[in-house]
Amino acid sequence: MSSFDDLLKQIRACTVCAEYLPLGPKPIVSVGRNSKILVIGQAPGTKVHASGIAWNDASGKNLRKWLGVTDEQFYDTELFGIVPMGFCYPGRGKSGDLPPRPECAPLWHGKIFDQLKEVKLTLLIGQYAQAYYLGKGKKSTLTETVQNFEAYLPKFLPLVHPSPRNGIWMKKNPWFEADVVPYLQKRVKDLIN
Repeated sequence: MSSFDDLLKQIRACTVCAEYLPLGPKPIVSVGRNSKILVIGQAPGTKVHASGIAWNDASGKNLRKWLGVTDEQFYDTELFGIVPMGFCYPGRGKSGDLPPRPECAPLWHGKIFDQLKEVKLTLLIGQYAQAYYLGKGKKSTLTETVQNFEAYLPKFLPLVHPSPRNGIWMKKNPWFEADVVPYLQKRVKDLIN
C-alpha cells in the first residue's frame, strides 16, 4: 500500500470531531494521486452521508451538468478529486446544514495536496472553500467572487453551490450560465480529453 493509500485510509478512519457530528463520523473523500481537477465543496449532506458517495444528490446532478461530464467521468479519480472542506455531515442549523467542521481542511488538505502532482484546476464551490483558499483575495460577496472568476485562473475557479435551493440566485445572475458555465465546460473538456 502506498503512502497516499495510507493517507486516505487515515482520513476515512478519522474521528477528530466525532463529538460534534449528529450522525457520527463518516469521512467522504474521493481522490487519486493523478486527479486533474479538484472539487472542493462544503460538506456532505444527509443523502451523501447515507450513500457514502460524494455529490450523490441533486446538487451533484447540477454540478455534473455544469461541468458537462457523465457520472462515470466525475467519479473517475484519474480525472476528478473530490475533497470537501469538511469530510463528514456537520448537522442541521436553522437555515440548512451547518458549516463544514473547521478541523478537516487544516488537518488533511495539505497532506492530500502535497501528494497530487497532476492538478490543473481547483473548483472552489461555495463561500467556505473560497474564504479558505482565496483569503483576502476573494471579493466582498460570493457573487462578486464568482463573477470575477477569471481573476483566480488558472489555478482556481470559484463557483456558487449547485444546490437546487440556489434557483433564485441563478435567476438573478443569468451571467453565470451565460459566461461561467461555458468557460467551465470548455476547460474541463480540455483537461480530461
